[in-house]
Amino acid sequence: FPMTIDKALEDVAELKKLYQDDKTTKEVIDMAKKIEGCARHISVHAAGVVIAPRPLTDFTSLQYDTKGDNKIISQFDMHAIEDAGLLKFDFLGIKNLSILSDAVRGVKKLYNIDVDIENVPIENRKTFAMLAKGETVGLFQLNGTGMTAYLKQLKPTSILDINAMVALYRPGPMESIPQYIERKHDPHLVTFLDPRMRDILSQSYGVITYQDDVLLIAIKLAGYTWLEADKLRKAMGKKVPEVMEAEKAKLLSGFAKNGLSNDKAQQLWKLIEPFAAYGFNKAHAASYGRVAYQTSYMKANFPAVYMASVLTADSGDVEKIGEIIAECKRMKIPVLPPNINESFEGFTVVRDLRKDEAVLKETASAESLAKNADDEIAKNLIALESGAEKIRFGLTTIKNFGEGIAKVIIDERSKNGKFKSLVDFLDRIKDKNLNKKSMEALIKSGAMDEFGERGLLLGNLEDLLAYNKEKNKVENQDSLFGGMSDASISSLRLNPMEPAKKSDMLLWEKELLGLYISGHPLDKFKEKLDKHENTIRRIREAHRDGVIVVAAGIVEEAKELQTKKGDRMMFLKLADFTGSIETVIFPKVYEQFKHLLILEKCLAVKGKISMRNDTPGILVEKVKEL
Repeated sequence: FPMTIDKALEDVAELKKLYQDDKTTKEVIDMAKKIEGCARHISVHAAGVVIAPRPLTDFTSLQYDTKGDNKIISQFDMHAIEDAGLLKFDFLGIKNLSILSDAVRGVKKLYNIDVDIENVPIENRKTFAMLAKGETVGLFQLNGTGMTAYLKQLKPTSILDINAMVALYRPGPMESIPQYIERKHDPHLVTFLDPRMRDILSQSYGVITYQDDVLLIAIKLAGYTWLEADKLRKAMGKKVPEVMEAEKAKLLSGFAKNGLSNDKAQQLWKLIEPFAAYGFNKAHAASYGRVAYQTSYMKANFPAVYMASVLTADSGDVEKIGEIIAECKRMKIPVLPPNINESFEGFTVVRDLRKDEAVLKETASAESLAKNADDEIAKNLIALESGAEKIRFGLTTIKNFGEGIAKVIIDERSKNGKFKSLVDFLDRIKDKNLNKKSMEALIKSGAMDEFGERGLLLGNLEDLLAYNKEKNKVENQDSLFGGMSDASISSLRLNPMEPAKKSDMLLWEKELLGLYISGHPLDKFKEKLDKHENTIRRIREAHRDGVIVVAAGIVEEAKELQTKKGDRMMFLKLADFTGSIETVIFPKVYEQFKHLLILEKCLAVKGKISMRNDTPGILVEKVKEL
C-alpha cells in the first residue's frame, strides 16, 4: 500500500498537528501503528462449496470463518484446493429471484392475478417492445449503458436473442455483437465459413456465440474427441490464454486434416480466439437469459409492482435507489414519502380504488381492448389498469427507524384500521420504541404529514411523547381508573410553531431516506436545466472518451485528496434529476474553484469525458455556481 501512517503524518500538516495537540487522535494513531501491515482479513468466496469423497481433513486444513458464524472454511485458496484434487462448486444467489418472487406476491395481492413465473409466455410483444426501446433499468443482465445501447440496435424478438446477448456481452465475444445485430436485420449477410458449421450456428446467424459452438466446431471440423474438446472447454472456462495458444496449433492441424484450407483455418481461429478471454456455455446463457426475460416480462406487464420489488431489494443502496426512482418518474409512477397509514415495511404499491372505479365506468370498451392483449394475464389487467398506482417508501426504509416499531404500527393498523388523527395514533401505539428518535424520524421523513405540518409536529415533539407516555401509564394501571374519561387522564394541545423551511425538509429527506422525495434543491433551476440537453444520464449514455461536456447538478459527495507531490485535488459526485456522475478536479483547477466545491452546492462543470472500467466520468476544467 503506497501510504503509511508515518508518511501521512509527515505529508499532511493538519494530521500532524492533530496528532501533536489532540490526546484522542494521538491514542488512536498510536494504536493503529501497532496493527499496521497485518493481514486485514481472510477472504471467503461468497458462493464456493468444496466437495470431497472422504472427510475434508484428508485433503486440506480447515478453520472457522473469522466472522464468527461457525462456518467451516478451507485454509487452502481456490487454486490450491483444485490442485489437491477437490471439486469446487459456485452456487450463485441471485437477488433477482427474490425480486421476482416478491413481485409475483404483489401482483396476487393487488390484482388477484396468479402469475406462473416459470411458465410466462415467451413471445410477449409488450416485453420485446420495452427492450427495443432500451427501458432496461432494474432488469437482470440486460441493464447498463453498453448492453442497453446494443439492445436498442438489436430490437430482440425472441428469447434466443436475449440468450445470445447475455453470452456475447462479455470480454472477448463482445466484438461479435455488431455482426450478430447486422445479420439479424439482414439475413442476406448470414454466411458460414464451411457448410458443416450451418447446423452448429444456424440459430445465431452464423456467429460463434457460445462455448458449445467452439467445442462442436473442434469436434466436427478438427477431429477432436469429446475428451479433447473438454480440455479446450477448460482452457476457455479458466481464461488461460497460454493454454489456448497451445491449442491453436492442434486445432489448425486438425482443420487442415479435415479439409479446410490454410486461409479458412486461420479465419476460423480468429473467430474462436476471443473465447480465450471469456465464453459462456449455452446452458449458462439460457439460464441467465430465462431470468432476464422473466424480469423484463414483469416490468413490462406489471410495472409498478415490479419496480416496488426492485426498490425493496436495493433498499439501503442510495445510488441504486436514486436511479430506480428516476426510472419510476420516467414511467409516470409516483414515488411518495413514507406514510403512517399506507406504508408497510418495504416499498409498497398503493392503489386509489375510487379512481379505478371511475376509470372502469368510463372504459366501456374494456372487453374489446382485452381481445387484443397478448395473454390471459394482460386481459385481466386491462380491466384493472387505471394509472392509479403509486409506490410508497416503507417504514423500515427510514433511517433511525427500527423494524420492531414498524411492525407494531403495521399490525395495529391491520387489526383496528387506519389512524384517524395524531391523538388516535398516540393512543393506540403502546410500545417503548415509540421514542424521541423514532418519532423524529417519522415526522422528518414526511410519514406524519397528514396529521400536521412538520415544523409544528417537531416543535411539539416533547409534548407528543409526554402524552403517549402518560396515556400508556394510566391504561396500564389498576381498574381504579377504569371509569375516568380520556379527557380527564390527559389532553394534547399543540403550541404554534414556525413552519419548516422547504430546504430543511429536503435535507431531512436526504438524511433519512437517502434522497430527495417531495422536491429537489435543483427545482428552482428546472426550467434552465430542461433547456440544457446534456442531462447526466445522457452524458453517461454517450460515454465517448475525450468529448467536452457541460454538466449541471448538486454536489452529493466531495472527497479531498493529496497527490504524491503534496498538492490538493478532489473527487466530486454531481447529481441532477436523471442520475449522478463522478468528476475529478486536479490541483490547478481545484485551487481556482475550491470555494465552490461544497456539499449541497448547485454547480455547472465543464470538462472532458474520461472512461474508467467502462464507466464515464468528467475531468473538470471549469466550475460555475448555478
